[in-house]
Amino acid sequence: MTRMTPFSSPLLLGFDSMEKTLERIAKSGDGYPPYNIERIRCNNDREQLRIILAVAGFSSDDLEVTTEDNQLIIRGRQVEEEAREYLHRGIAARQFQRIFVLADGMRVSNATLKNGLLSIDLDRPEPERLVKRINIAVED
Repeated sequence: MTRMTPFSSPLLLGFDSMEKTLERIAKSGDGYPPYNIERIRCNNDREQLRIILAVAGFSSDDLEVTTEDNQLIIRGRQVEEEAREYLHRGIAARQFQRIFVLADGMRVSNATLKNGLLSIDLDRPEPERLVKRINIAVED
């Protein structure tokens, strides 16, 4: 039995990596840290998005925001401070990695940390329209 996928059409060429990315995203299920994604309306009608992650307890030195290929990777690492004696410990020093897959052309324009919320702004500049004529070779 052959498995049918959304990208199995013969008209969709070169989308193998996108299919693998979608499968990887479907398998990741950790919900920490919680986040929101907002669409920001601008006067110039460009698409802008803002990802907001709740990272209470993390300083800017504990956080790392990088892009790699078409992925936005946010990592948080807290170092255990000196030994403490807890009577109750409900706030864990927890590490995390959250990955967002970016569409072609999306870029990170800004990242800010305020009141325990990490905001990452994304935009998509207007792409240049390229029309390229392909010469047809005639063989005898």
